[in-house]
Amino acid sequence: MAVLTPRSGLAALVASALLAGCGAGAPTTPAAKSDGPKVVATTTWEAGFAKAAGATDVKVIVPQSVMHAPDYDPKPSDLAAVADADFVLFAPFEGFAKKITDAAGSDAKTVEVALDNSRDKVKAEVTRLGELFGTKEAAAKWTASFDTEYTALAGQVKAAWPGGQQPKVVAQAFVGYAADLAGAQVLGVYGPEPITASQVADLSGKGPQFVFENTHMSTGTVLADSPAKQVMIVNYPADDLDLLGVYRVNAKTIADAMK
Repeated sequence: MAVLTPRSGLAALVASALLAGCGAGAPTTPAAKSDGPKVVATTTWEAGFAKAAGATDVKVIVPQSVMHAPDYDPKPSDLAAVADADFVLFAPFEGFAKKITDAAGSDAKTVEVALDNSRDKVKAEVTRLGELFGTKEAAAKWTASFDTEYTALAGQVKAAWPGGQQPKVVAQAFVGYAADLAGAQVLGVYGPEPITASQVADLSGKGPQFVFENTHMSTGTVLADSPAKQVMIVNYPADDLDLLGVYRVNAKTIADAMK
């Protein structure tokens, strides 16, 4: 875990960052006015939920190159962004988000996001955020499009089932939704703690065809002595913050692995 700067130090960094923005060489053209709330999200995952809910002014703190958000050490520019936000979105394991909001003296509302890509939970969370942001219509439109595309993607994966038979998988705890998307039979679940030798033996003995592994928490090959094919599942949207893109990428990856 990263060592967080004390409250006083963070506040000083915010002040420094804000003052630097007013110094020589700073842009004089006023920023375009946003019609919606200013949202700061700790990662692209929370940001994807915000965009789906209808937010159009969304900034991300943790770069995609940082696979585990709690390891990130906030920069002064991050704190300045938080100081100007209406909402700060974070996950329970990202405790630094609320601390930097407090240190910056921001009036932003901190919102804990349930990071779960399961079909029903995604729709419920997007709807909730839409109500918070005052963008309920946009959120409802997105959930309708999500249902349509999810159904189509699930159909594409089913068409790739080996031999036309329901695939048998074991899945990392945070990517079970991908098994649902694939219509797979889940023989077992592992993680998020490091998998033990006894778990490996137990899961291998169940005879899975595929292992759905979490790209963002991977420690390598899960069932090294098993013929099961390992499929890397992503949870985070790309820089376009398109949450639907997560399902498109995973559907293609799973279908390709099954062919």
